[in-house]
Amino acid sequence: MKINNKLINDLAKLAKLEFNEQQSVEMQEDLKKIIGFVDKLSEIDTENIEPLIYLSDEKNVLREDEIGSMLSQREALSNAPKKDSDYILVPKIIKK
Repeated sequence: MKINNKLINDLAKLAKLEFNEQQSVEMQEDLKKIIGFVDKLSEIDTENIEPLIYLSDEKNVLREDEIGSMLSQREALSNAPKKDSDYILVPKIIKK
């Protein structure tokens, strides 16, 4: 892969970044190092290595859903910072 000013400018445009000339040169050098590192990884023999699907052997421990005690409407409204006679009032988020 050829890394030049055009590639850096195209990437900067896609990422909505702006670089001056010095920063562009630094980005070219950094990108060359990154691509060199990735090329090194391609040299590793992975013939008999299984792909890593999960990072750990832990399994999710799920509990059964059980109906427990519930608040009555009056109890729920008693803790609400703002309320109507039957409802909890919340700030309006969606504007029409």
